[in-house]
Amino acid sequence: QVQLVESGGGLVQAGGSLRLSCAASGRTFSTYIMGWFRQAPGKEREFVAAIRWTGGSTYYADSVKGRFTISRDNPKNTVYLQMNSLKPEDTAVYYCAAQRFGMNLYSDSSYAYWGQGTQVTVSS
Repeated sequence: QVQLVESGGGLVQAGGSLRLSCAASGRTFSTYIMGWFRQAPGKEREFVAAIRWTGGSTYYADSVKGRFTISRDNPKNTVYLQMNSLKPEDTAVYYCAAQRFGMNLYSDSSYAYWGQGTQVTVSS
């Protein structure tokens, strides 16, 4: 079983920055893909970014490219999402997720494990 715990959300003004953390436990993650998704009120959950635990290849939604950076700290089993130049439309609950089999990493249905989510609110 995999446990994921997010932290780092909060309220920030437009143009500001936040760093989200996702602490993973329960398995060896060398073969996993870790992802960040978000869900705004009244909208479907959407892909934000993903990283391969081994090799570190990264993937981003077009809406966050150049502003968000996903990274990992292998010894700490932690994945980060550095969010810069935040916009009001980035307001959402952000979820960390993990999958093992390398399926479509842009689809939330490919991820078997989820954290509880952390709220990010960007004021204008």
